[in-house]
Amino acid sequence: MDLAFTPEEQAFREEIRAWVKGNLPADIAHKVHNALRLSRDDMQRWARILGQKGWLGWGWPKEFGGPGWSAVQKHLFEEECALAGAPRVVPFGPVMVAPVIMAFGNQEQQERFLPGIASGEVWWSQGYSEPGSGSDLASVKCRAERQGNTYLVNGQKTWTTLGQYGEWIFCLVRTSNEGKPQTGISFLLIDMKSPGVSVRPIKLLDGECEVNEVFFDNVVVPAENLIGEENKGWTYAKHLLSHERTNIADVNRAKRELERLKRIAKTEGVWDSTVDGPSAGRFRDQIALLEVDVVALEMLVLRVLSAEKSGKNSLDIAGLLKIKGSEIQQRYAELMMLAAGPFALPFIEEAMEAGWQGDYPGGVTGNAPLASTYFNLRKTTIYGGSNEVQRNIVAQTVLG
Repeated sequence: MDLAFTPEEQAFREEIRAWVKGNLPADIAHKVHNALRLSRDDMQRWARILGQKGWLGWGWPKEFGGPGWSAVQKHLFEEECALAGAPRVVPFGPVMVAPVIMAFGNQEQQERFLPGIASGEVWWSQGYSEPGSGSDLASVKCRAERQGNTYLVNGQKTWTTLGQYGEWIFCLVRTSNEGKPQTGISFLLIDMKSPGVSVRPIKLLDGECEVNEVFFDNVVVPAENLIGEENKGWTYAKHLLSHERTNIADVNRAKRELERLKRIAKTEGVWDSTVDGPSAGRFRDQIALLEVDVVALEMLVLRVLSAEKSGKNSLDIAGLLKIKGSEIQQRYAELMMLAAGPFALPFIEEAMEAGWQGDYPGGVTGNAPLASTYFNLRKTTIYGGSNEVQRNIVAQTVLG
């Protein structure tokens, strides 16, 4: 196993780094590096810049308009974007539904939906979770009843991330109650402007509405929006979830946030201070332990990439990446909050916008908003398949 990058791969990295430096808007990078609020326009602006370059679908094969990069090149692209302060690409279109449309959609669906995803013009949402159906997706109840050339959809989805901006949503819907629960699920694409679709934002502790409830009340959906075969949606969902779990790990963002943690600890004067409790010791020792975990996660990612590059079948370890990546996100958020102490707590929207928490020398925004980020990231070990469920899957499929 060779984890070293070739000269060609290093040259590719330099090319990506130079392009990102020349095209990433400085105001967006400042917000990302300092955890300030990203607006819809910020996220969409970067997506369109990538789309114009043909890189929003950076993981796509050439036959569908992507760059056709190798697994290593995709990793290097993601790393350089993250370290430069680029926003995390909203994954629901280019990373999640697009591979499903490529693998299981027909040519008409591919020609209809993929261009809008690749350009960044169309905002997609994910309709999986329901009240009572989170990690146990096989229990979804949102119903789609076939009526000639249409489906009549009724039900509810919840925890729909950024659904208030959604223009299209891909949904798991129940089309049959016969047999095992998994066999009665279909994968349907729904225009969120359709009559009967309503979105209700869920306000979180930090005042943001990152997640939403989406209601379907007698929504008429053309049958041509069904991906693949009816009642085969569970197969397509599993294909998508492997992309989601790898995306959740996001080792590149962890590396960027690790550097932010170091800045906060040094600025707040706690770098050499001691920490009480079960993890007693110098604060910087706790950061070092976290850094070891981040490097280990990166090595795991590179092992997978090395196996792909050499043509070997790598283990199906998306679950492992998700487990460790989500735990690392929670840990760096916790250490940031501990470093800032009481200054991590306030979150007053108007004060944040006015720069109340101020800038440190060098233009580094202080502790914005650490407590809310800590609470928000408690979800990472639950969504995308809870870590407890993932450990069971790993035990069965990897350990045997």
